[in-house]
Amino acid sequence: MRRAQARKTIDALDPAMRLAEAPAAGPLADPRRRDWFEAVYALAKGDPAAVPWAALAPHPLTRSFVNLQARGLAGLRVLDVGCGLGDNSECFAEAGAQVTAFDLVAASIEWAKRRFPDSPVAYRTADLFDPPQEWRGGFGLVHECYTLQALPGSLLPEALAALAGFLAPGGSLLVISRARDEDEDAAGPPWPLPRSFVAEAERQGLRPLAIEDISAMAGLRSRHWRALFSRAD
Repeated sequence: MRRAQARKTIDALDPAMRLAEAPAAGPLADPRRRDWFEAVYALAKGDPAAVPWAALAPHPLTRSFVNLQARGLAGLRVLDVGCGLGDNSECFAEAGAQVTAFDLVAASIEWAKRRFPDSPVAYRTADLFDPPQEWRGGFGLVHECYTLQALPGSLLPEALAALAGFLAPGGSLLVISRARDEDEDAAGPPWPLPRSFVAEAERQGLRPLAIEDISAMAGLRSRHWRALFSRAD
């Protein structure tokens, strides 16, 4: 009940939600939605039920990937994009990865640090579209869960290019997102990704390794993609 009420409150503040209801209003003034994300954490006041994506557990598709890849993760440099309260980041760290995790909102990073005070994860406040230069080409695995679907489609090419730029030679990008058909209404937010996002990823220098179209199941209330890419070079 608290989560549903919180969702109603923050949706009312979301310009993207208002635009979905009245498309003639024009493009988003803040397409990266920084102000809204900051408002969500400010209004939450430490209550995770007020943060829609704060499940306080790793995403099930992230957890199963880590379980399958555990041996290969030990010592691997991993970047967790849009880490929120840190559950996915900690999942990789538990497997022995050297994890850097970042979020656009400083309050979420502070919250993650409070939740995991003894964590080996390097939590940072950073912007996907303006990251620290030293991260470029620096990671063997980049994990992105629900960040792409939180951005309007016009930003998808730039976001995928930014993700590709983090990969070291031989590195991989893991994308987890809600899925939709190409002709399905994309009203959001969030904006589930169509299958054509794979072709866009290829245009941004990524090569698909495995594209899983996963139906709703235990722990997943809707259809999802789990897609693994490598650098195309």
